[in-house]
Amino acid sequence: MDVVPPPDPGSPRVRFGAEMRRLREAAELSQAAVAARLGCTQTQISRLEKATRTPSRSDAERLDRLFESAGNVSFTRLYQSLVAQSRNPVWFHDWAEEIEPTALILRSWDPLLVPGLLQTESYARYLFGQAPQITSDEIEERVQARLRRQRILQQEKPPLLLALIDAGVLRRKVSRAEVMHEQLGHLLEVIRMPTVSIQIVDPECLTGLMGAFTIAELPDGQPDAIHAESSAEGQMTADLDSVTATWKRYEAIRLWAYPEHISLKMIEDVRQEWT
Repeated sequence: MDVVPPPDPGSPRVRFGAEMRRLREAAELSQAAVAARLGCTQTQISRLEKATRTPSRSDAERLDRLFESAGNVSFTRLYQSLVAQSRNPVWFHDWAEEIEPTALILRSWDPLLVPGLLQTESYARYLFGQAPQITSDEIEERVQARLRRQRILQQEKPPLLLALIDAGVLRRKVSRAEVMHEQLGHLLEVIRMPTVSIQIVDPECLTGLMGAFTIAELPDGQPDAIHAESSAEGQMTADLDSVTATWKRYEAIRLWAYPEHISLKMIEDVRQEWT
């Protein structure tokens, strides 16, 4: 399998980690000591310094308080540069850059569209092109960001992706018939990957009509996180009540899902309709 390339050495995320390590060592603090003061784990500190974890705004603010702008370094400004450079929406930044690539299991539900991680380039480009007043450059940036996200399915240790998709999605025309034929063909390819499972959900399931969401099961005993989508923006949280409610909804939807071998046949049949 292809391995996800290392972070760009000139990126704000790499500089954030390098400055963090420099100031920590200058203050003669261990990673464990910084973790204790920031209220996180040593593993998280290590990943920030190695630029394999995207810092959050709270990380930046707490580091500024800890080091008191030593050496004229502002972690908040570095964080703002990092967000400005990202081609994902601000609210999606931490999820796409930090949660998805490190998750053990991603459980997703989508009542309207093929999930982003499983979309073809043509399907994604048409969807992004429907946004009001969007420019061709913005469309291309979003398409490329989506394709980069999908690399996690090819990394050395990919997450297990368990996708529930409403049956209506297979017949919801996105662009031309050829695009739909290609998209469903792509689903037939990825469903054969040992780390991807796709189940089609009976359209009579009304529990899922509240919207799409993803539950991420994370390593090192970290709490589950959820990402819930809406027409304007998404919400990412690890709040126990929200996660528990989403888990219950996921299980209720899953009761309406067809077994994978039947789902595979459904996709194959509908794909022929798009010829």
